[in-house]
Amino acid sequence: MKRLRSKLAEGLLIPAHPLALTPERKLDERRQRALTRYYLAAGAGGIAVGVHTTQFAIREAGLYERVLRIALEETGRRDVVKVAGVVGKTPQALREAALARDLAYDAALLSLGALRDATIEELISHAKAVSEVIPLFGFYLQPSVGGCVLPYDFWRRFVEIDNVVAIKIAPFNRYQTLHVVRAVADSGRQDEIALYTGNDDNILLDLLTTFDFGGARVRIVGGLLGHWAFWTHRAAEQLEAAKAARRSGAAPAALLTLAQQITDANAAVFDPQNSFRGCIPGINEILRRQGLLAGRYCLDPREDLSAGQSEEIDRVCQQYPHLADDDFVRAHLSDFLA
Repeated sequence: MKRLRSKLAEGLLIPAHPLALTPERKLDERRQRALTRYYLAAGAGGIAVGVHTTQFAIREAGLYERVLRIALEETGRRDVVKVAGVVGKTPQALREAALARDLAYDAALLSLGALRDATIEELISHAKAVSEVIPLFGFYLQPSVGGCVLPYDFWRRFVEIDNVVAIKIAPFNRYQTLHVVRAVADSGRQDEIALYTGNDDNILLDLLTTFDFGGARVRIVGGLLGHWAFWTHRAAEQLEAAKAARRSGAAPAALLTLAQQITDANAAVFDPQNSFRGCIPGINEILRRQGLLAGRYCLDPREDLSAGQSEEIDRVCQQYPHLADDDFVRAHLSDFLA
């Protein structure tokens, strides 16, 4: 546990791992392995598998354990943090947590979407039960992609669970983001619980901000992001730039401009104007264009880019070439796919 808390406190780049599929929508194991190799080569300090970006439907497709095992095999002996997505009501969540623990994953990213009608007491009871199996990476997932609204009172109680090691903040909402950060500040556990941005619409500003609640100062130290599942080599550079700015105590104006450009690019890929329906296909489309995926296939054949989304991706790729890591991928693609 000490090693895990120490690693997370460093502020890691943790891509939310996509799912590689063949045109027949079967697991493309070669490219699934290639993605993990790409992330490790690009500078990731961890991996997150079985999460929203991996498609929650892998469970019904019988792929959950397999994709967890593939990522684990590719990490080998590397000292990276391995996070497994855990979903469902308590019996399912406990089964997934036990599997992740037995496979030697470090923590569970706990989604509460299946309990959106539960009381705070019931949510805390659920989280405590899972925490007895494996360390918890809390998760505030926005409601539009399967999450639920979690008020300050929930987070204030959640951060008192001993086995909570980190929280991914991804409501895409500044008020709700502050609920999580303030709960950690009020608990006094900011040195034990690492905060990670999942706000793909606000990545750099989350990383650059020192949150101050009348003397209790807290920072979001790293990210666990779907946006970091593509252009990952550039994301590693951006994270290091944010850390350097934090150490200096001042954010260069160029980083603030870069933050706007990243958000604009994210809008093209994540499709917020259509309630994020094209989010996963958008991520997969970037990876397809780079040659890492064979296509943007999703388990549900109805899940694809929204009308006009491909053109929006064209636009941001043309306007912001410095955000892409195409040259890096091109130089190493044969190794990733070996």
